[in-house]
Amino acid sequence: MPYCDQSSNGIRIFYRRCGHGSTKVLLIIGLAGTHDSWGPQIKGLTGAVEPNDEEEAPTETVGGESNTLGEEVREGDGIEVCCFDNRGVGAMIACKLAAMAPDRICSLALLNVTGGGFECFPKIDLQMLSLAFRFLRAKTPEQRAMVDLETHYTKEYLDECVGSCTRRDILYQDYVKAISSSGMQSNYGFEGQLNACWTHNMTSKELETIRSSGFLVTIIHGRDDIIAQLDHARRLAKKLQPVARMVELHGAHLVSHERPEEVNLALMELIKASKSKLEPEEWSHLAESESGCLVLKIQPPLNNRNKDGANSLIMYKLLGKLHLSFLYFFGAFSRDMNTSEILSK
Repeated sequence: MPYCDQSSNGIRIFYRRCGHGSTKVLLIIGLAGTHDSWGPQIKGLTGAVEPNDEEEAPTETVGGESNTLGEEVREGDGIEVCCFDNRGVGAMIACKLAAMAPDRICSLALLNVTGGGFECFPKIDLQMLSLAFRFLRAKTPEQRAMVDLETHYTKEYLDECVGSCTRRDILYQDYVKAISSSGMQSNYGFEGQLNACWTHNMTSKELETIRSSGFLVTIIHGRDDIIAQLDHARRLAKKLQPVARMVELHGAHLVSHERPEEVNLALMELIKASKSKLEPEEWSHLAESESGCLVLKIQPPLNNRNKDGANSLIMYKLLGKLHLSFLYFFGAFSRDMNTSEILSK
């Protein structure tokens, strides 16, 4: 099994590579996910269903030199994907990576993203409070699977009939099997990832680095996402004008699974536009993509970044305390309820 080893500190990170080609795509999964979550995108971008791992791509001798080529997809046209399991981190890595090493980025795609901090708060309503309570009390794969389904997908999608069953029935069995085989994520691990999300913050300087580096950006979001709010993604798209293009799809937080064909097409359009050196203004102002999904024309933001930055800093300090209180309240309440259940049996 392939691991990226850090000999200095003993840390190992699991990864997979799929497909062959000159175009390299790094898939970074978000909160509480694993590399397997990218299955529909790996298959859609590379056509591969099995990982490369240690295998070598087929070789062909041309002009006396040995060149690595795929049998069906040549190096110049194919796509190689790498996905990995995050270690103790949450969901906002891609933006930071793009700001830290913009010269190594050809294009950037962000799926159901937030800006971190207070933007990590989902929309607070009765549905969300119910899901949060059930999530904290979930002790079995069956209980966790029920909560995950309602969090990841729209009700409309789950209620669709597939043969004699609904998607909910099929996905429920898949989720229970996956959670049972890998084990329930520990509270310690989840809280660590949640804290990473909360402390994430993209500064105005970092956003300006992304905006001015010349590569194109696609922000893809499900309109019915109850975890990462759509308005935050729209604001990020505005801040990254003129290089960003906002794509809204009918779907929830796991829109990459609910609408895989549309997501994959949006990703392929980004790759093709980057290869063809499309100008940012042309990219961000296209009215509609070939997939028929909604592509919003975003107006450039007003020049008030300094004022907004100061206000954001104050809000982060205030909401930081609220965030910790919120987690403590739910954690303590959940523990008290569980203790009561144990004592009563």
